Amino acid sequence: MSDPIDVGTADELRGLVRGIPEVRVAGGGTKTALSRSATVRVAGLRGIVEYEPSEYTITALAGTPVRDIAAVLAEHGQFLPFDPPLVDAGSTLGGTIASGLSGSGRFRYGGIRDFLLGVRLVNGDGDIVRGGGRVVKNAAGFDIPRLTVGSLGCFGALIEATFKVFPRPESYATLIARSASMDEAIENLQRIAHSAEEPACLDLVDRSTLHIRIGGMASALSHRVERVRRLLRGTVDVVVSDDGLWSESREFAWVPPGHHLAKVPITTSQIGALESEWESVGAGPRRYAAGGHVLWLAWPGGRPWDAVDRVLRSFGRSALVVFGDGKTVQHGVWNPTPFAQRLARVFDPNGVFRLAPARTGPTDHP
Repeated sequence: MSDPIDVGTADELRGLVRGIPEVRVAGGGTKTALSRSATVRVAGLRGIVEYEPSEYTITALAGTPVRDIAAVLAEHGQFLPFDPPLVDAGSTLGGTIASGLSGSGRFRYGGIRDFLLGVRLVNGDGDIVRGGGRVVKNAAGFDIPRLTVGSLGCFGALIEATFKVFPRPESYATLIARSASMDEAIENLQRIAHSAEEPACLDLVDRSTLHIRIGGMASALSHRVERVRRLLRGTVDVVVSDDGLWSESREFAWVPPGHHLAKVPITTSQIGALESEWESVGAGPRRYAAGGHVLWLAWPGGRPWDAVDRVLRSFGRSALVVFGDGKTVQHGVWNPTPFAQRLARVFDPNGVFRLAPARTGPTDHP
């Protein structure tokens, strides 16, 4: 396979969409299972277009590294609350939107859909389409921005995106709760999730260990930490300088080399049964993030994916494969919902973007 064609302007991207039969866009290439068959690379389409700290909005080109955006926001005490993954690895704004990935911070603030205000994209005819706007109050028209989240580029190639941003909390601390059993850990997770304490992050990082991040005013932090501690059973440690802990989570540093990584939407009530299945098939490390509603599953790269596929189907779940070389992962054809099919006929009537996404399970659609 030939190398992707690099583009640096919207006009170059439009020309390629009109000139080549298949367009699959990659940005920073951090999600190898999603970008390995890319025909176009938009890493040159980068830069912050507009930033209004007082309005809490930022607009940037799709190839802009998220770390560049995070650095500019930090200068004004602001951040992207949905906690985008793989920032240090070089993820881009467009790739983050197209993959629909949010980090552990989505538990408190919501996912990427909740912060995307507007987009510009190139459709299958090579025309530029705009959806949403650059202001928070925008109520007119079809909600194109949300449709692009998690679409894997099946409707068009992103050029530009506008996000609302939040003030970054003054300080953070993390409670590490170690339980005597998985059942006790899940009980701790549910107790905190349904409490009034509003943690920023709530992840079950193994069968018996819970990470709970608290953020807010420095003057109130110790009192909030103590209130959460009183809700927990088992051994509890507190980490005050916790940036490294959550960087490891955000960058998936816990995933062993040579493993696939898949994202699976689940419910908290399924964790116990899923864990029994993963133990029986010899799965790799896994984490249950966002209060137990997102499973991040590592799977040895040299092992066939069939066992994972069987488990997912038995629970009626699908997976988005983020890392992997593709040699052992099953990839079905694009199987969209009727609504997505109608959208595709509008945005991409000639099928320029409709390539097989890296999904597996019973509901293979973007």
